[in-house]
Amino acid sequence: MALWAPALPLALAYAAFFVAPLLMLFVVSFYTDEKLEGFGLNQWRRFLFDAFHWKVVGDTLLLGLKTVAATLVLGLPLALVYRGASPFWQRVLLFIVVMPLLTSVVVRTFAWIVILGREGLVNQLVLGLGLAADPLRLLQTEHGLVLSLTQIEMPLLLLPLLAVMSRIDPNLMDASASLGASPWRTLVRVTLPLAAPGLAAGCLLVFASSTTAFISQSVIGGGRLVYLPAMIWQQAMVVANWPFAATAAVALLLSVSAVIAVIAYAGRVAGGRIHG
Repeated sequence: MALWAPALPLALAYAAFFVAPLLMLFVVSFYTDEKLEGFGLNQWRRFLFDAFHWKVVGDTLLLGLKTVAATLVLGLPLALVYRGASPFWQRVLLFIVVMPLLTSVVVRTFAWIVILGREGLVNQLVLGLGLAADPLRLLQTEHGLVLSLTQIEMPLLLLPLLAVMSRIDPNLMDASASLGASPWRTLVRVTLPLAAPGLAAGCLLVFASSTTAFISQSVIGGGRLVYLPAMIWQQAMVVANWPFAATAAVALLLSVSAVIAVIAYAGRVAGGRIHG
């Protein structure tokens, strides 16, 4: 007991401010109406037997997966550059990675409105290069939302990935090359499996954050794109249907947790191949 005593205040705070609200949310989802009178499965039937709600769940999870894929495509090469850089440039790259976290996500999201607008930087570049005759429509589209979320969530992928990549023994790459492996084979069979824990942790953070990014989804996506966080806010603050909002919130928690479990399992399997 004495060993766990220092962690007791944190455990109590965690139970009071995280576990208890989740339990209350779960209980509220079983109220039958907005007046919080009577228990039943009315809200769950309404949610589970409506194809529109399943589409919203699918769109929300797909948004997170697309953001994870985009951050991996852009972040993994940067991590490889970081691993091969000198200590000075590693510090520079780390500062560049951390710098966006010093700015509010609201500010970064509104900055993307300027970048993606009809007169924004992207359209000016596209029109200047002659790639399109008219400005592209990027705001209130999923493509624009994924693009903005990729930049916003990139530090969440890179920080754990860089921490793992920096601890990989360079002698392993030299040994792989000396045994005749090509750089690509060394990357696939040695570097990536060793970096799997960092990759999995980064993907978990990006997926969890992007699927619940209410501000970015509302500002960049607008009213044309409907995701679970926006539906929860609408049911709670506009319609004042707290039981159904709680049901949607629990559905968001369960669906995101299921995908996170799959990503974590894939990371353990990939990491275990090289250690096994």
